[in-house]
Amino acid sequence: MDARNSHTVNVVDDDDAVRDAIGMLLRNAGMTVRTFASGKEFLADYSLNDVGCLVLDMRMPEMSGFDVLDRLKEIQAPIPVIFVTGHGDVPMAVEAMRRGAVNFIRKPFSDEELLTCVAEALDEDLIRHQQQQSFAVQQQLLERLTPREHEVFQRVASGQANKVIAIELGISERTVEIHRSQVMHKTNSRSLADLVRLHIALEQGRPL
Repeated sequence: MDARNSHTVNVVDDDDAVRDAIGMLLRNAGMTVRTFASGKEFLADYSLNDVGCLVLDMRMPEMSGFDVLDRLKEIQAPIPVIFVTGHGDVPMAVEAMRRGAVNFIRKPFSDEELLTCVAEALDEDLIRHQQQQSFAVQQQLLERLTPREHEVFQRVASGQANKVIAIELGISERTVEIHRSQVMHKTNSRSLADLVRLHIALEQGRPL
């Protein structure tokens, strides 16, 4: 099963015919789809834990596509946004991409164009979701360390020699070696390079 199929494509368009047509096309392609008649309706249903992407009409009454995008940015929503726009809205769509949208499609668009854009957005969100899970695992590994082991980890990964660590922490080199061995074991690291990569990734808030 394609992992993308477990993610949801959200379609927001106030035009019933367009919304239904897009929904049918995506469902026929095997995708999970939710449709909304307005940005307010979508935002009321959206959760930051949702995985998938958003196909968003640019021009809608009450709440425009820009308004929805701005709201998503305010709540730091990670969902990839694809704008659907009329011919005269291209400059607006380009501005939307500068502000965080991943793509835009001009009406009228082909089925293939929409499916390609949606597949790319789902791939992007899938990678993001997998990275989040990987980062969470890395943090869990670090939580297995005792306070002393954490101190040794920080110093070893920063390039300090055992002798220097021993002096700074007021312990013997042998004790440092024992702590270092425990750190390697608990973080599933096979080499100093693994420890360094883990340390850098955690400092930068990203997965390995």
